[in-house]
Amino acid sequence: MPGRLDHVDLRVRSLTEARPFYEVLLPALGFTHDAKIEGWLQYETVGSDGAPEFVGVTESPRHVANECRVAFRADSIHEVDRLAAIVVQAGARSVEGPAYEEPDYYAVFFEDSSGNRLEICYRKRA
Repeated sequence: MPGRLDHVDLRVRSLTEARPFYEVLLPALGFTHDAKIEGWLQYETVGSDGAPEFVGVTESPRHVANECRVAFRADSIHEVDRLAAIVVQAGARSVEGPAYEEPDYYAVFFEDSSGNRLEICYRKRA
């Protein structure tokens, strides 16, 4: 079976406000193709099985963030550190880490301008 995640659709209160952050974050995470869809900011990549994977962001003015979190996988601790610096420069809020959460789990936690909770993590493989 190919990867377990096809896409993520996020809601933000203001696409205009969120756009600069996601235009930096998503390409840094490997979602490099801007799909240019009306009313959406959508970046895509081709998955290991050849199928497209994407993250889409659209506006919902009454959006209220909750406790859900979207975590993106990194290939190494150094990649988490590199991406953590990028998210800070891009304007992430409530940044925690990067740090070890468990002996084999290294992550940075942050929020976008609408309070959506995001994470970039590295999990040591056996």
